Amino acid sequence: MKKMKRNGLMALSLSTVLVVAACGNEENTNEEAADNTNNTNEAAEENDGENADGNENAPAEENADENENDSTEENADEDAEENTVDDGSAEDQPKVTEFEPAFPEQTRAPEVETEAELNEEVVAEGLGVTWGMEEFDTNRLLITQRDEAGLHILDLEDGSVSDPIEGTPEVDNEAQGGLLDVTVAPDFDESRMVFLTFAQEVEGGTVTAVGKGALSEDESSLEDFEVIFQAEPAYDGSLHYGGRIIFDDEDNLFLTTGERSDDPIRERAQDLDAYLGKVIHITQDGEPVESNPFVEDEDALDGIYSYGHRNIQGVDFNPATGDLWIVEFGPEAGDELNIIEPGENYGWPVVSYGLEYSGEFVNEGISEHEEQGFVEPVYYWDPTSAPSGMSFYDNDAIPEWEDDLFIGGLAPNYVVRVVIEDDLIVGEERLLTDEGERFRDILVTEDGALIASTDGGKIYEVTSADEGASGENGEEDTGENTEEDTEADTEEGTEEDMEEDTAENNAAE
Repeated sequence: MKKMKRNGLMALSLSTVLVVAACGNEENTNEEAADNTNNTNEAAEENDGENADGNENAPAEENADENENDSTEENADEDAEENTVDDGSAEDQPKVTEFEPAFPEQTRAPEVETEAELNEEVVAEGLGVTWGMEEFDTNRLLITQRDEAGLHILDLEDGSVSDPIEGTPEVDNEAQGGLLDVTVAPDFDESRMVFLTFAQEVEGGTVTAVGKGALSEDESSLEDFEVIFQAEPAYDGSLHYGGRIIFDDEDNLFLTTGERSDDPIRERAQDLDAYLGKVIHITQDGEPVESNPFVEDEDALDGIYSYGHRNIQGVDFNPATGDLWIVEFGPEAGDELNIIEPGENYGWPVVSYGLEYSGEFVNEGISEHEEQGFVEPVYYWDPTSAPSGMSFYDNDAIPEWEDDLFIGGLAPNYVVRVVIEDDLIVGEERLLTDEGERFRDILVTEDGALIASTDGGKIYEVTSADEGASGENGEEDTGENTEEDTEADTEEGTEEDMEEDTAENNAAE
């Protein structure tokens, strides 16, 4: 499912108006580049819930003050300008690697900007790491809290958050573990079935697990929760679980996994007898889908759909084509956006457009995928983008966004809009750049609101400020107002202004 509805306001905090003009924009900065371009993608992933600011090489303020030769603010600004790059793309930081793309549109797409006026608003805050979101009822989301292993209901109308839902599984919440993604069955209205992914402790270590349970009628608990799938083998580590899930149009599940990070376990992303570093295709009972590409291969696990992945934390279907797209972390640079084809090998860790965190080549330093028999990514980022949850904009509320892809950026602290034409990336834009938040998951509601969750416990909503663009039932507004309309608008505007002023004053106190 992962396609949602929504409409909800909350006078909880910031309601800023963003005016953007037209042209392109892309996401970037080093995975940790939001605060320090020396920070690494590893810090953004492995220090998951924390800001990746703690680079030992970053000059401390007190050391800078002690050094008479340190730059002044003016010099620092000049240095920053000298280190930026203006190549027409949204990326203003230099590349980390010297790799060349396989085709021109594969990286550093032109910068674009939304023409419509946008409203940004925080609809809820004070939460933990909101790793997964799913709209199960109009304006109501099931949300996971990764570290506390809690499942809650968020009402987008008033920003209220329920008590933890009982009956959720016991999880291993060390480092990147915890309660991860959530979705509901296509027949949820009848079955009430909720699906969760989580890090589970088992003999030999931990695994990425999938489980399901029925949401009680009073919405207080999951009933008869059971684990239906475990991505074996287990590994005694706490990184790279992957863990995104989505239903296909035949009501089966796609699950993404990571390769568990460490060397040599990461090599198993290439092995067809391990569920690590894979896209997996299973039924609602956890059984392999019969049409999977390796069901006739005695040496392969039947649930594998594609392989050679590093750590996939974003997945969605392209509404324009029906293809399954994923986004996965690279190492130092080389985060990839891929179109998933059954049975294909995506190359990790044999090839990569990134480097090891040490600065050395990955494997033999080969970036070209196709020449080695692997699938080339549709797009990659250099420097890294720290990509997490993603969602296509399958809506016409903001027409220029229709069928564009939105991806949460962790350390770079923004949401990325990717413009796609014929499966090529032709533009990038960064949104919510001034918030200083690690954006963890993205969803688009049925009425076209863009919802973004953060590791810092906030839920953002981005909507069109052009409310008069269409009338009720989708009818176009003629632009002619009657006296009654004018009076009503004036009264309504006055009430809204008073409410906003009151909220701002209360916040200031």
